[in-house]
Amino acid sequence: MNHHKISMQDVQYAYPDRTQALQGVTFLITHGESVALIGGNGAGKSTLLSLLVGIVFPTAGAVAVGGIEMTHKTATEIRRRIGMVFQNPDDQLFMPTVFDDVAFGPLNLGFSQEQAKQLATDALTTVGASSLGKRSSHRLSTGEKRAVSIASVLAMTPDVLLMDEPTSGLDPWSRRQLIGLLRNFGHTRIIATHDLDFAMDVCQRTLVLQNGRVVADGPTGEIMNNEELLASCRLELPLRLQKN
Repeated sequence: MNHHKISMQDVQYAYPDRTQALQGVTFLITHGESVALIGGNGAGKSTLLSLLVGIVFPTAGAVAVGGIEMTHKTATEIRRRIGMVFQNPDDQLFMPTVFDDVAFGPLNLGFSQEQAKQLATDALTTVGASSLGKRSSHRLSTGEKRAVSIASVLAMTPDVLLMDEPTSGLDPWSRRQLIGLLRNFGHTRIIATHDLDFAMDVCQRTLVLQNGRVVADGPTGEIMNNEELLASCRLELPLRLQKN
């Protein structure tokens, strides 16, 4: 299923002040993979996700989704295949009610009113937020906002799901619900997270970023047991692997 493949080839990205955020990043992610992006603050995780969804574009190298290179001309087409859950839910929620927020995406993709209504209803049910439909998004708890922001992406039926720190602000129950949801999501998932236990629960593969470079790429279990590698990237062993 080529339309789900994601690749970066020798990608570099520099901010307007010339700070180098990514340096020579290369990888290929195939259909159905669940991949964690881990690294210390400033390693380049959020920038990498922004490149995949066409918020910013490479300074050099190539980003491709489904065999189509990401450019200013192709970005709109590629974005139809990708759902992005931002680190701050308030960046995604702007309509008068929760239901309006979740239905907004399908309506803008050309679905009918009835189709958008059904997609929004199904998505809210999936994340356990069906009772929130009539409430204002800005009067929700952090965990409720996170659930609604995820629902707003799922309603667009994306082929690829990108998530930036999805467990931030979640209570244990909400976190467990999210783990179950992601385990059942059949398409490609790329998740930037500092929650290494969460990564072990939902991702079979892990990319480790350090100073804008991929310094390790392999099975999540192997990466998470490599204490020396994690320490060099300002990370600690997942809690379940710590002896004390």
